[in-house]
Parts: sequence; structure tokens; C-alpha cells
Amino acid sequence: MHMADALVSPAVGGAMYAVSAAALAVSAVRVGRDGLGERKIPVMAVTGAFAFAAQMINFTIPGTGSSGHIGGGILLAAMLGGAPALLTLASVLVIQCLFFADGGLLALGCNLFNMGVIPCLIAWPLVFRPLLRARRSPGRIMAASVLASVAALQLGAFGVVLETTLSGVTALPFRTFALLMQPIHLAIGAAEGVVTGGILICVNAARPELLESSLAGSPLPRGASLKKVLLVLGLAAALTAGGLSLLASARPDGLEWAVGKTAGTPALSASDAAHEKAAAVQKSTAAMPDYQTADGGGSSAAGLVGGALTFVLAGGAGFAVSRVKKAKKKTAGET
Repeated sequence: MHMADALVSPAVGGAMYAVSAAALAVSAVRVGRDGLGERKIPVMAVTGAFAFAAQMINFTIPGTGSSGHIGGGILLAAMLGGAPALLTLASVLVIQCLFFADGGLLALGCNLFNMGVIPCLIAWPLVFRPLLRARRSPGRIMAASVLASVAALQLGAFGVVLETTLSGVTALPFRTFALLMQPIHLAIGAAEGVVTGGILICVNAARPELLESSLAGSPLPRGASLKKVLLVLGLAAALTAGGLSLLASARPDGLEWAVGKTAGTPALSASDAAHEKAAAVQKSTAAMPDYQTADGGGSSAAGLVGGALTFVLAGGAGFAVSRVKKAKKKTAGET
């Protein structure tokens, strides 16, 4: 559901940058204030790499000619908490945009909101978290994962429709576009929910402290050892990025499919100065556009590189927040 720049006007793109930046700032403050990220820095790094790899696996939606991929927002929020998850998912989306030209630069604020803020700060606390407060049986985890993922995808898809309408994209009439976007992302959300639930059931069985701390909004206990869980997730990320990505469906994703059905073409264009400038900047930063290497290599190398970059950026974000917190404590102690 990565929006291209042609779907967004400069005014809407700028407004959504401001909204998403505010959400990220509030999340960073909360992570630092409550100490939510210090013990979870390795988890942020590894789960960020895993989310990047998982987003490369497009699966076919039978009978539609479309495909979808998991966004990872609910999965990350369940393991990290909403605020750390948003910082981690933002790392994924920034790497995808700048290094691989996946999603427009002008539309990055929209993508951060639709794919990050909505699942991490809305669907997770309002749908997933309440369902697991009483107990965390496998059935409840699966139900919460499916319902929260569906809610996140439905809200995100509707966000795309609203943003294109407010941007004045006349090729995508509100009613027609919405009637195509919502059902296809209902199917994608249900599939993501099943995958998310399966992973979380395994994680909860191996290390229940991860889900417990996220649900409680508290730091991880100091005695919790996450080495095995992180090793398994790291290996899964490498396998997914380096191998399974080759099996990804070549069909258009839900957004491209809906745009194609509505406008008659999956790729719209815009040629004003703001769009041209954004395209030029993105072209200069995208070392592997469309997940292709300079010699025309496939997605395996791009997946491994992207996973490594996300690992560094997500872990670095957690580390930076932790350092700022420690510096403030030190300054307060000296005064």
C-alpha cells in the first residue's frame, strides 16, 4: 500500500509529513520517558529487518488478479509496544523510499501514517491490546491479530482514498476507488492477521515476556534472555529476504490493482515542480530502484541489503533515544 507521488498533492503530502512527524516525535519522547526502548534495542533492530523482508513477499489474492504483502505494524507493536514499533516501522519505510524508490518521497508522510501510525498507535491499542488483557491463549492471540490487522488495513486503505480525494486526483473518483480499495485490503488484512497470529503464538510460547511488556507498556524484565528468539527472527529475515523474496507474486498489489481498475492504468503521473523535485531527489538516493542491483540482479541481494540497512537504522533509532534519555538524567543529576 505504498503510495506513489502522483497520488498526492504537495499540500496533502506536506500536511501528512507534519502529522507523521508529530506522531514520531511523541513516540520517541514516550520511548525515552518510559524506558521502553533501552532493553528492546536488539528487538527493534531484528524485527525491523524481518518486517522489511516480509514486505517483499507479495502473495496472490485468488480470483482478483491482485496481490498483497504484510505491513508488519501489528506484529511489531505486539512485540515492542506501539511507540517503539512506530519508530521501527518508520525505519523500514524510509529505507524503502530512499534506497529502493518504493513509495514516493512526496507521499512518504502519507505512507508513514497509513502503514505506521494507524496500526501502531490506533489499531494495536484499540483492538489488539484490549482483547489480550485478560489472558493470552493461542486462540485469543490469533483472533486479536486478525481483527487488528483487518482494522489497520481498512483504515489505511480508506486513508489512501481520502488523501487522493483531497489531493484532487480526478482519475480516482472517491466512491469507485473506495469500493475497490476496501474489499481487496480486507482480504490482505485477513491474510496478514493469520501470519501475524501464527508468529506471535510461537513468540509467546518461547518468550512471553515480550508480549507481556508490550501489553503492560513497561520495559522488558532484566532477567529475560531473548537470544534464541532474536536468532530465529534474524535467520527468518535473512531467509525471507535472500530466498523467499524470489517467489513473490508479480501481480500488482492491492493499491496498484485498485488504481488500475479505477483509472485504467496502474501508474498515474504528475508533472508540477514539487513532484519533479521529489522525483529528482529520490532518483539520486535510490541505489537499488525497484529492488534491482546495478547489473540487473534480482531481489535477493536487495532484500539482504535492505534488511541490513533497516537493522542498523531501527537499532540506531532505539539507541539514540536511549542515549538522549541517559544524557538528560545525567544533566538532571548534576543540577
